[in-house]
Formats: sequence, C-alpha cells, structure tokens
Amino acid sequence: MPEWRIERGIGETRCAMVEDGEIVEARIDLDELTRAGSVLPARLISAARRNAIAKDKGSTEYLLPKGAGKVSEGSAITIEVTREAIPGSEPWKRPLARVTDATPAQARPIKGREVALPSPRDELGVAGWNDLIEQARSGVVQFAGGELRISPTPAMTLIDVDGYLPPDELAVRGAAEAAKAIRRLDIGGSIGIDLPTAGSKGARHAAAAAIDEHLPQPFERTAVNGLGFVQIVRPRVRASLVELAQDRASFEARALLRRAAFEPPGPKCIVAHPAVIAVLEGHPEWLEALSRQVGGTVGLRADANLPISGGYAESR
Repeated sequence: MPEWRIERGIGETRCAMVEDGEIVEARIDLDELTRAGSVLPARLISAARRNAIAKDKGSTEYLLPKGAGKVSEGSAITIEVTREAIPGSEPWKRPLARVTDATPAQARPIKGREVALPSPRDELGVAGWNDLIEQARSGVVQFAGGELRISPTPAMTLIDVDGYLPPDELAVRGAAEAAKAIRRLDIGGSIGIDLPTAGSKGARHAAAAAIDEHLPQPFERTAVNGLGFVQIVRPRVRASLVELAQDRASFEARALLRRAAFEPPGPKCIVAHPAVIAVLEGHPEWLEALSRQVGGTVGLRADANLPISGGYAESR
C-alpha cells in the first residue's frame, strides 16, 4: 500500500511516497520558502487591475495575477500563496498569490510516517532516494530499451525519449516512463514530451493511454501528433526536483548534509567544491544542526578539484 515517508533534513523536508518498496512520487520543501497553501497577512504595494503586487511581513513580494479588486494601494490584505518561489534560472520571478478572506495559517503538511534522521538505516535511500537525486541533477532517466532526457526551460519542461527499441514500442514505453518520471520528480506546469515518430495511429493512441494510466489527475494533455509530440499541463505550485537541482550549489550543499548525517558519529570535516562550501558558510545554522546530528564539531574545506556533486564528509 502506498505510504508517504517524511524526512526532516537540514534546510529542507523530503517527502516520498513509497509503493512496493520504490519511490513513485516525491517532493522537497525548502525551509526558506513559504509553502503553497499558506495564508498570511500582507500589504498591497501595487494596485494594478491585473498582476498586482503584495508584500508580506518578511518583505517577500507576491504577484497577484488576478489583481486585488477594489482594494487601494497601501491597504492591509490577506493572501493565499498559490505558487512558491521557483529557484534556478529565473530567481527574479515572484511567487504567486491571491487575495482571500481566510484566517492566516500555515499550509497543511503532507500526512505520512516520519522517518528518523540520523538513523542506522537510510529508509529513503533503500527506496531509491539517491537515484532520484541523481536523476534530478543529471536530467537523465534510464529504462529498459531507452532513456529520458529532461530539460527545464522558462516556457516548459521538455522530455526527449530516445532508445534502441522499434519506434512504436519505444513510443509507448517512453510515454509510460515519462509519465512516471513527471510524477516522481514532481514536475508541474507545461510539459512537452518528444516521443519517437510512431508509424501507426494505434501506437500513438497506446502512447497517450500509457500517459493516462501512469500520471494521476489532475492534468490536461493533447493527442500524440504524427511527429510524436504531446503536451501536458499540470498544476504547478512549487519547483520540481529538476528545477531545484538547477540551483546547483544550494542543491548539492543540502544533499551533502544528508549524506553526512549517515556517517559514523563524531567530529567531521566537510570537503566540497568551493561553491558548495560558500553556501554552507552562508548558513551557519545548517552546520550547527549537522553538529548536533553527528555529535561533534563540523569544519569545512574547499577543494576546487572536486566536481560540484562530489563533496564528502571525513572524520576528524
């Protein structure tokens, strides 16, 4: 039976739905972001009929695509966050919100089983978390007979399907694997899947049916056209794991802290690429939290010869 497992890490909370021992759906909630669904007090700083702007008490600005009605500029309002800030290639984009009469409250968390961290057993790792993180950072998902290459762009996330199976078979299998990856990597918004050109309408219909089978609602999609392209639109309320990985240094810093938590107890020195070390130096509270987890002091050492994902923790 599917089960959400929740691991409260340093700088992020990791949520994974595990079914038959494998992760079928996942998300990462960053501690620094206000989660979608949160209701909070704000002040209207631009009263445009569309794309008004509000600012919360922490000075974060939110875009209100539907405006703020007849509320005048400078007035106090209550807003509900509908899309979180998206880290990565366009950090200037504001999170989205709407005006509401609801009482301020935090977004309701996912209900699931809390996984201890640190722990002698890496429950999420056993279910495939480390492989999932590698898929997010590389954008490559391999499957029997082919692979997916996932590329986030400002307009949409593109998924290219390639392999050595016969075109009709690869189109159907690739569509199924793309749908699974979309769910597993928490990809929302506009998504384009470029399948091999199938030689028959039957194969195109089967590919579309495979998407419908493996991708839970809500979503909308086009038919698979003669060139093998299909577009999907899903709700987008936060960054996908692939988009989070575009902010490489921060992404790798948090992933490294998770790996360090499973090392034997005692003082540690984190050795990593200078960009990762710079992120960790900017978050002393993360290092303090890791120190409590490992039961010893934590130092840092930059090594420019390491790849950005190649950091490690060594005992001192």
